[in-house]
Amino acid sequence: MIEPILYSFRRCPFAIRARLALAVSGTRCELREVKLSAKPSAMLQASPKGTVPVLVQASGETIDQSLDIMRAALTRNDPEGWLDRDDAALIAVNDGPFKHDLDRYKYPERHDGDAMAYRASGLDFLQELEARLAQTPYLSGNSRGLTDAAIVPFVRQYSAVDAEWFARQQLPHLQTWLADYLTSPLFTDAMVRVPVWSPGARPVYFPA
Repeated sequence: MIEPILYSFRRCPFAIRARLALAVSGTRCELREVKLSAKPSAMLQASPKGTVPVLVQASGETIDQSLDIMRAALTRNDPEGWLDRDDAALIAVNDGPFKHDLDRYKYPERHDGDAMAYRASGLDFLQELEARLAQTPYLSGNSRGLTDAAIVPFVRQYSAVDAEWFARQQLPHLQTWLADYLTSPLFTDAMVRVPVWSPGARPVYFPA
């Protein structure tokens, strides 16, 4: 049986959320960890845009957008009902304005502008999430769903830029939500460390 192939980079938030959905749906694939400074030709042939994640399905069809990978996996098997908790509008804010601010806060050397101003702008989005989580344990209700998995890797990245500063912010519900998600077995499974893939390497399958 030919398994799907996932080209991924462990720390990339887009790849993390794809792996979360693949893991929870039980979608087994060959996991190919890539080095972004030396992208393998097989990945570029499958998706010339050259970003991760890229899922090459057994049929040969390529899916190279993280949300599309998530929804395709969950359409096949959705044991926790994640698709019932898919807030596309909130995810769009995360992927647009918040990601813009996050990049300029985390990598000020790559961008013009005041990193602290971008940190403050990003905090506005986190306060919106805090207000939601004050009402329900998860972003779209009483159980985790696609919205949580799509957003949590980016909040993780933001929190890690200055962990001491983040811990001092008045975001108790968000901080609890983040800590609980990051210590969950699902997240631990999604963050598995594997060697960088090269042609001819022994296949590594995910989830384990």
